Amino acid sequence: MATRIERLVTSGQFTLDGGTWDVDNNVWLVGDDHEVVVIDAAHDADAIAEAVGDRRLTAIVCTHAHNDHIDAAPALADRTGATIWLHPDDLPLWKQTHPDRDPDAHLVDGQIIEAAGADLTVLHTPGHAPGAVCLHDPGLGVVFTGDTLFQGGPGATGRSYSHFPTIIDSIRTRLLTLPPDTKALTGHGDPTTIGAEAPHLQEWLDRGH
Repeated sequence: MATRIERLVTSGQFTLDGGTWDVDNNVWLVGDDHEVVVIDAAHDADAIAEAVGDRRLTAIVCTHAHNDHIDAAPALADRTGATIWLHPDDLPLWKQTHPDRDPDAHLVDGQIIEAAGADLTVLHTPGHAPGAVCLHDPGLGVVFTGDTLFQGGPGATGRSYSHFPTIIDSIRTRLLTLPPDTKALTGHGDPTTIGAEAPHLQEWLDRGH
């Protein structure tokens, strides 16, 4: 049974450092007809559960713990029994949104999360957030970049818990080393490829943040 990737766009708000912004988030589902993994349970547990359907949801993987990427995770986990995975460096951010509920398991750099024929390798890519991760599946030719890398450059680093030199280092050493035709499936907006973004590294450095 072929592994497939589905994208669901959900809408809500991102809140940090006293500001609130309306955002659309990509929720990625990776799996087949029987089981599936959700990457970033954003905003709408009902819509995500509907997209999962009658498949077994084995894991909810958080690319980082900004509220717009995790706000629906506990409700979705409670409904489905799925395990919530988060890198421990993002626990302070997680606690801002879910003070009374911990993630179920800690992501570790290099570990592999299996989902219906997919093998998602965890790449710790701090910068946008301390515990930000990307998930690379060479077999599918994709990397789920969360808010680390977008079409047009790195994720934002202007707020608490973020750091521009760190995100640049993460992108240069962990993402731009992937095959150029690797599709980068992002946390917001349209996908890109590693090859499309790699030539612009110096521009981003010159632009700074």
